[in-house]
Amino acid sequence: MPEPLDTISFLSDYGTGDEFVGVVRSVIRTIAPRTTVIDLCHGIAPHDVRAGSLALARAVQYLAPGVVLAVVDPGVGTSRRAVAVEAGEHGSVFVGPDNGLLASGVALAGGATRAVALTDERFHLPSPGPTFAGRDVFAPAAAHLSNGQALEDLGEPVDPATLLPGVLPLTRADGHRLVAEVLWVDRFGNVQLNVDPDEIEAFPDPVPLSFHTSVRSAPRARAYGDIPTGAIGLVVDAYGLVSVCADRRSAADELGLGVGDGVTLGDVPADGRHGDGAAASTATPSPGPPSTLTIRPATEGPTS
Repeated sequence: MPEPLDTISFLSDYGTGDEFVGVVRSVIRTIAPRTTVIDLCHGIAPHDVRAGSLALARAVQYLAPGVVLAVVDPGVGTSRRAVAVEAGEHGSVFVGPDNGLLASGVALAGGATRAVALTDERFHLPSPGPTFAGRDVFAPAAAHLSNGQALEDLGEPVDPATLLPGVLPLTRADGHRLVAEVLWVDRFGNVQLNVDPDEIEAFPDPVPLSFHTSVRSAPRARAYGDIPTGAIGLVVDAYGLVSVCADRRSAADELGLGVGDGVTLGDVPADGRHGDGAAASTATPSPGPPSTLTIRPATEGPTS
């Protein structure tokens, strides 16, 4: 029997206002009482598969080896597959719906080595209805894996190349400007962009930002406290991406930015203006959202 995977890292869109998280944890406890469950996040917006996928991608390199249980599952009860995917380099198995949620995390953990569909009902709970797979399918599978159950015992083998990919936006060059997209707004109002610091290395400081009908200038700063009072700034965040931030204020609220919004960095249009304050502009609106990058849980090694 394989070595037990004695940690389960649990992410969902269940929130904490209902009993869902507690029930899932209790199912795990009943089957695998020696397992440690880490609540990674349960505040993903309902049904937001992309947000869940990005949260896994940000966290995966810091997770203890074990089982990663991720449930953001708008297709629950339909023909979408329930899967467990082994990621060799990380020493973990990802358990969740095959809807793109797991793809980025698996890819960043070194790629899929094996995968199964969770079809063996011996490892499910009896279910009065199909709408709580987190309790009836995913939690039992994660718990049995944590006890050392072999992956192949849980169901039919799946070719990892057939797993649904995740989709992440790419930046796009527009002359001397860079068209980006908001990936994430954290609880402090910091606005993470899909921008690598190297992509704007040659830009002037402060960097002009265009979004909606406004233009702002954003000085580069090493830390939030280095951003001048009343200004916004660009900080390389804890995940190595460029974020639009303010010192002890919500940049997202101040600028009206949310996930999926376009932000253009670089040259301001000729009829625009920028300064420390927001400025309404009659400039042509920034180009639309950037194209997307498809992330597949890349296969390494044999499949079964």
